Amino acid sequence: MTNSAHFYYDAPVFHGLKRPEKGTIVGYAAIIDKLGLNIPIPKPVALICNRNKSFVNEDWQVFPPSYLPEDHEKLSVIEALYKHLVFSLKYEGVNLLVFSALTRYFSQEDLYELVSIEASGQYSRRIWFLLEWIMGKEISKKKALSKKSYVPAVDTNLQFAITGKKSKRHLVINNLPGTPYFCPLIHRTAKIEFSQSDIEQKKNEYLKGLGKDIIQRASAFLLLKDSKASFSIEGESPRSRRAARWGKAIGQAGTKDLSEEELLRLQQVVIENSRFIEMGFRKKGGFVGEHDRATGEPIPDHISAKPEDLPELIKGLLATNQLLLENDFPAVMAAAKIAFGFVFIHPFVDGNGRIHRYIIHHLLAKKKFSQQGVVFPVSASILDHIYDYRNVLEDYSHPLLNHIEWEQTPDNNIRVTNDTLDYYRFFDITKQTEFLYNCVNDTIDNIIPREIRYLSAYDAFKRWLDDEYEMPDKIVALLVRFLEQNNGRISKRAREKEFSKLESGEILEIEEKFMELFNVD
Repeated sequence: MTNSAHFYYDAPVFHGLKRPEKGTIVGYAAIIDKLGLNIPIPKPVALICNRNKSFVNEDWQVFPPSYLPEDHEKLSVIEALYKHLVFSLKYEGVNLLVFSALTRYFSQEDLYELVSIEASGQYSRRIWFLLEWIMGKEISKKKALSKKSYVPAVDTNLQFAITGKKSKRHLVINNLPGTPYFCPLIHRTAKIEFSQSDIEQKKNEYLKGLGKDIIQRASAFLLLKDSKASFSIEGESPRSRRAARWGKAIGQAGTKDLSEEELLRLQQVVIENSRFIEMGFRKKGGFVGEHDRATGEPIPDHISAKPEDLPELIKGLLATNQLLLENDFPAVMAAAKIAFGFVFIHPFVDGNGRIHRYIIHHLLAKKKFSQQGVVFPVSASILDHIYDYRNVLEDYSHPLLNHIEWEQTPDNNIRVTNDTLDYYRFFDITKQTEFLYNCVNDTIDNIIPREIRYLSAYDAFKRWLDDEYEMPDKIVALLVRFLEQNNGRISKRAREKEFSKLESGEILEIEEKFMELFNVD
């Protein structure tokens, strides 16, 4: 190894980001830049300010001068790397993508030198454990430790983790919430902390006091609503029969374990007509985006995992799913990790988005978050927040576009030509988790209560019509539909045709009652 150390970077613009203060880039961003690792710069970027200031925003995490890690020309690259890794583990958390890149960048001798610095110290042990965990093999010549207390691999003050198991070789508790084949990580943020606390208080309360009948009827309506919403998100308007078919699948979420066979079954349920679609796991490359109208050239917004990587990624995703079910890991976080991980991998030619949202239902049901027999219509909330949804998908996909090399195929698809496996197994999923919490809260606070209020109003209106006019159910349903379409008024055409038997005074009375019960302004 060369002795040209010095990971510091102090230019005014760093990878397109203008520094908010004069200072020095450190930590993971400095490591990636110094070594030229082909991975995205994680945000926020750590900056040691020249002044005694500290703050955090979306792009920057600013520290005062006292936090500056030792890094000078007398240190070797390995020694300087160690200092920056210690800083990162202290203040940025675990970044598995960086650690994985290090296992390929450095030789076994270099890695041995790295984990031999302060060999019995907690940060050295954590670095050592993470490197061997990712590689699936031991670093040559490195011997097991003894007579030290255990330290967790993930600092739970910075990121969410499972209870974990002890690794005697490293004297480290492996509390990583995943496997070496699939392990997205979630940072602790004020938004997630508040949402988790808020939901825990509300999730067992929002249906209290409601009769079983109205809950069952609301669930049936919400099932269809959620199914249609999931198709609408994909820009489709399915026939009621197709939506009902997918709604039935959603209603069964949580009853079957996720497996390769189950994922294939779900695709068959989603894709009614498979004449023009290659079913099953992709055998070719894939992307989400457009084609140039003149040349047909692909214009990707998201590039899917390589087909040869799918067996390993799907097995890893399913193993992590099982691990999260066996541990006391919050339901919404588990759903975000597995569902968004699935859609980022994009294993099918078609049907990925709807199955991704099915997996959210599945994890919420398996983790006993949603109450038995009640559909939790999170897709309806996602549709209501479609721009935010697209933004969190792009938050993952767009930074990767500069790191994925591809070529156009004769059929105007893409073929990825570099190694991209790590991008789909090790990534930060904090933004997507925050988004899902927002949708879950919205579902509890607004979507389900709105449906309950509607059914309660409908029942009251129906009883009143039955008492006053002995109106049959079929006519009531028609009347309500007309009133809803015309802002609480019966149109002139409906007065002359379907409701010609009603007198003017009766029509006025019906309209007033509808507006009162349905709270129409």
